[in-house]
Amino acid sequence: MGDTDDDSILAASIAEGMAMPQRILFPPEEICMDWQQRQRPGAGLCNLGSTCYINVILQCLTYTPPLANYLLSCDHSQLCHGQGFCMMCIMEAHVRKVLRSSANVIWPRAIVRDLKFIGEEFEPDMAGDAYEFLRCALEAMQRACLSGSSDVDISSQTTTIIHQIFGGFLKSRVTCLRCQAVSDSYKAFLHVLLDIKAHSSLTKALENFVTPKNLDGKDCLKCSKCEKKVTASKRVTVHCVPKVFTVCLERAADHTGKKISKIVEYPEYLDLRPYMSDTAGEPLLYSLYALVVHSGDICLDGHFFCYIKASNGQWYKMDDESVENCGIHAVLRQQAYLLFYAR
Repeated sequence: MGDTDDDSILAASIAEGMAMPQRILFPPEEICMDWQQRQRPGAGLCNLGSTCYINVILQCLTYTPPLANYLLSCDHSQLCHGQGFCMMCIMEAHVRKVLRSSANVIWPRAIVRDLKFIGEEFEPDMAGDAYEFLRCALEAMQRACLSGSSDVDISSQTTTIIHQIFGGFLKSRVTCLRCQAVSDSYKAFLHVLLDIKAHSSLTKALENFVTPKNLDGKDCLKCSKCEKKVTASKRVTVHCVPKVFTVCLERAADHTGKKISKIVEYPEYLDLRPYMSDTAGEPLLYSLYALVVHSGDICLDGHFFCYIKASNGQWYKMDDESVENCGIHAVLRQQAYLLFYAR
């Protein structure tokens, strides 16, 4: 299924109630999903104190082909009018340094120096969470993409290069269990958080994600037809798929930070079709290209490392300064925390 199918899904969705963007900030046809150059993997990243959570996300973003292709083109910095901190300019310089220099190890000083601009909660010498850093890094890049444009409507904000790569739409359908009235709403997403407490595989966790949940008791909603609070059913589905599907397997057992350490199986190739609003049609196949692993018994402590697929098609384990070749069997046997799949 190609981009034209994506366009027809989007057109149908807009007809169903999603607002039409007033302008397209980045043309989707300019996104290149394949590496434009094949080479060995780039440098490892020096740990500047407690920065392994930053290093793994920088590596996963560096080896996201459509993002790397765009950043290596320098299109952003040539047109950037930003004064001061710009996450896109920083990422552009970082990716160029990692992939284009002959160094074996690089110090990601610019990122650590400007950590406060990426997320107020981050401190250079304190451990952090990789998912939280990914979330803030994508938001900082999104802000950078919007910085030169004023009065951008909400729908147009989902047409930046960041949303064109990582963004999709979720559909939420609420059904009143008293009168059967249905109400649909749509929400853009850049990543999905999955509950794994009762699930031993990614596909089971995704099935649970799209299974209808009853809203009753304190979760009751007011039905516009019944004009009172009623028990309802809510079902969330993937409505428009992203080019890169990013998943966090929620490993915090509770608010104490105790960790769910079990192995959750995940495939090298993932079909998103069964989790769509429209489950009929061609498979929507994705290929795993990066994952983040957390080692340790407590979520707020321990160590992060990652596995990435380089442009030469080989897998590598990246653990701060260390970059080691490995096979797909090792990649698929990890206690994964974040998974990155490309269309």
